[in-house]
Amino acid sequence: MNVAAIAAAAAANSAATVQAQASLLVLRKAMDVQQSNAAQLLQALPQPAVAPAPGATVGGSIDIFV
Repeated sequence: MNVAAIAAAAAANSAATVQAQASLLVLRKAMDVQQSNAAQLLQALPQPAVAPAPGATVGGSIDIFV
């Protein structure tokens, strides 16, 4: 193997490593943005109404007449 081929392989490997690191950083940033958006959507949801006590409302019992 000649020196030029070794140098070219090392340069290609280095470029691939830098590209992989950049891709990972972009992915992490996208995931952070998605997490932030999801948190904002969850905060925008209205609070659920409090359910009344089971025996405190009409319809707590059923009368059956035959």
